[in-house]
Amino acid sequence: MRVLLAEDHQIVRQGLRSLLEKAGHEVVGEASDGQEAVKLARTLFPEIAVLDIAMPRLNGLDTAREIRSLSPKTKTILLTAYTDKAYIMEAIKVGAKGYVVKTEAADDLIRAIREISRGEIYLSPSIANSFVGAYLDDSQLPADSLTRRERQVLHLIAEGNTTKEIGQQLNISFKTAESHRSHLMRKLDLHDIAGLVRYAIQKGIIRT
Repeated sequence: MRVLLAEDHQIVRQGLRSLLEKAGHEVVGEASDGQEAVKLARTLFPEIAVLDIAMPRLNGLDTAREIRSLSPKTKTILLTAYTDKAYIMEAIKVGAKGYVVKTEAADDLIRAIREISRGEIYLSPSIANSFVGAYLDDSQLPADSLTRRERQVLHLIAEGNTTKEIGQQLNISFKTAESHRSHLMRKLDLHDIAGLVRYAIQKGIIRT
């Protein structure tokens, strides 16, 4: 399979690349953050995208959502240390076909790719029960009324970027970036940056 690999820790990314190539897969691109992964998916159209959830600039969940719209045939696998029920359900909502826990055996990722290539959805064994529980109690799903752009802006705000830096990263004007920031505060009824950061953490848009 042609695989795009997105992981912000270079050592981990190198280890994953070695694992994938040893199993016979071709790593066609590597990214260190979510926005870079989206750009690569737009040009490479990989069959599989392996995405870490906790990435800078754009988290794995939002990256999976973006890739799904840009390259519908690309199947995404989220690689994470988090086993929260809400994350598992959100992963399914954004169209991810696999959810692999980093603490599982190394061949778990290879198994996930094999199953997904057959049209299946793959969850690490340790979280299968959590998924069933969350599915039966969908009240645990966090409400999310933010648009794609609003989530991008919130992510960058929570990472400590200034309005000018947000504009540069998203290729929008300072005025537009400031408008997005003000709209977020009104929409979420939050009145300072600290409140936006807390909201981003609570909703899993960034991790501490």
